[in-house]
Amino acid sequence: MTKSSARYRTVITMRLSQIRDFVAVVESGGIRAAARKLGVSQPAITRSVRGLEAELHARLLQRTPTGVVLTQPGRAFLARARAAQAELRKAEEELDRLDQKAGSVAFGVSPTSTMLVPEAVNRFRQQFPQTRVHIAEGLPQLLLPLVRDETLDFAICRRAVVKLDSALAFRPLFRHDFVVVARRGHPLEKADSLAQLAEANWVSLLPAAAGGPLDRVFSQAGLSVPRQVIQCESYNTAIGLIAKTDMLGFLSRQALGESILRDFLREIPVTDPMPSFIVGMFTRADTPLTQVAGAMAKAITAAARSLAKSA
Repeated sequence: MTKSSARYRTVITMRLSQIRDFVAVVESGGIRAAARKLGVSQPAITRSVRGLEAELHARLLQRTPTGVVLTQPGRAFLARARAAQAELRKAEEELDRLDQKAGSVAFGVSPTSTMLVPEAVNRFRQQFPQTRVHIAEGLPQLLLPLVRDETLDFAICRRAVVKLDSALAFRPLFRHDFVVVARRGHPLEKADSLAQLAEANWVSLLPAAAGGPLDRVFSQAGLSVPRQVIQCESYNTAIGLIAKTDMLGFLSRQALGESILRDFLREIPVTDPMPSFIVGMFTRADTPLTQVAGAMAKAITAAARSLAKSA
């Protein structure tokens, strides 16, 4: 038997319960906690994990006095194990849907794209009123790993300039045009050029490093990049800083149109070119969406089309 055929036989003889037990040990931090979580004995969990390691010919977990830690092979296998569990859950939900049961869909949305959600969910509910819906909000660096490991079915966020992860597929939906925003009554609210804003304090949800949007915008205008920039990974915190201090920031024109933000912020009408980003849907490249996830994706796409028409 060749080495490759032996590995193939290992994969097909691996029991799903072993994968379940291994993931439970990792997520619980130890064998005892995993046994309690699954309602089985500690020796049973130990035998299961050791059997899995024997079949894979690799040590997956390192036992320590305080619990267990993943080895390098263990970290690699964990990603595949979680993906396998996610695929099985999706298969079960697909069958549930065919059997007129509820199913579920989970997707992520970036803070500046949340305006798509109400219309999309309303459309989706008309077709799937019993489906469980989970919505995660966050920046791309939080959402995309969750799509990659299939915690989320898809995510709606901007595409960075960097090369797309080969595990993900991207479909553009609309363009975000950014403007400079400040609190109402800001001393610089009537400024019409970046030169007048160069000495201001800034807060940025976008990368503030060299080559980032803030850097590019000021450099293209022939200006030095502002020295006082706070990099913030929380959308709500960034909006609060802009609304309640003299800090400036970039915000999409679409998001500024939301009534809540319009009450606190206003656009500074600078005439210099501003950054823009393509917002779209990220899915796994090698995994089709389930029926219900596909229906939600279709509803999101329709909402994005409506947004583009109203812009």
